[in-house]
Amino acid sequence: MTSPTEVRFGLDTFGDVTTDAAGNPVTQAQTIRDVVEEAALADSVGLDAFSVGEHHRKEFAISSPDMVLAAAASLTQRIRLGTAVTVLSSDDPVRVYERFATLDALSHGRAEITLGRGSFIESFPLFGYDLSDYEVLFEEKLELFHLLTREEPVTWRGTTRAALENADVFPKTANGFPVWVGVGGSPESVVRTARYGFGLMLAIIGGAPARFRPYVDLFHRSLESFGHPTSPVGVHSPGHIAETDQQAWDEMYPAMEANRNAIGAERGWPPYSRLQFQHDVGPEGAVFAGSPETVARKIADTITTLGLDRFDLKYANGTMPHETMMRSIELYGRQVVPRVRELLAG
Repeated sequence: MTSPTEVRFGLDTFGDVTTDAAGNPVTQAQTIRDVVEEAALADSVGLDAFSVGEHHRKEFAISSPDMVLAAAASLTQRIRLGTAVTVLSSDDPVRVYERFATLDALSHGRAEITLGRGSFIESFPLFGYDLSDYEVLFEEKLELFHLLTREEPVTWRGTTRAALENADVFPKTANGFPVWVGVGGSPESVVRTARYGFGLMLAIIGGAPARFRPYVDLFHRSLESFGHPTSPVGVHSPGHIAETDQQAWDEMYPAMEANRNAIGAERGWPPYSRLQFQHDVGPEGAVFAGSPETVARKIADTITTLGLDRFDLKYANGTMPHETMMRSIELYGRQVVPRVRELLAG
């Protein structure tokens, strides 16, 4: 783990379609505009990173993360702008790299990207990919993306797209941009990330964060075996902050319940309950919700236990109103993060 002053703190959202104060759904267009406003607030309260996910379904408004991030770049000054995640398997690595190199130029070197296979599969049939190729698509495209990060002519051959022969890609960046891989807990995915020397972003959305320590250890051993001196480890987990624990829980639960049950109906999950939620916000759960002090202590414990370089709070969790999330962002930046740094220093 880096020193307390060097640990970075970010916010993640999938652009969950929200409701207004009266409980009426807002449009996807308004949700996207709200996300850009949330990014601007995250920048103003001193957070280090703001990331948006890619989805292609009605619950989430963001299907083109780089477009949203480009808009955020024009309203922010210092915060890094990235994804959570970009579904590389159903996209073209060359176009992805060109888009984020363009974002890097627009943001004066603040772009980053987190690549993933996709826990949601809607993009595969939408863009003409066969789910039976799920593994090979990501393996080959990640290899090609890694070659592109060198920013020199690429020669590559695979089975999932046309070969490249001494192909150059533009625009060039000033200093490259950070690349992470989103991993849900597969040892094979951890080792693959280490092979390329990319950052490891662990999506911890269930269970005790401490159970992911073996994956962190595996990552560091694998980096060493592949000859990479170091690469950062981060965690992405859901949460919400309000003035008190009870307020945070009461605000978060209805939105999270609606979101979980909508997705769970497709995947065969049992209905989400308040009892399960209260377990999830406790010490053995992966939800970071409560007062600033409660959330800060849980984040500090997770950072210490896993030896993290970065923690990203997924602050959007279902239909929670924009104004409520804005208050959560403000508390995260102004109270939680400074308190976490105090606890880590102590």
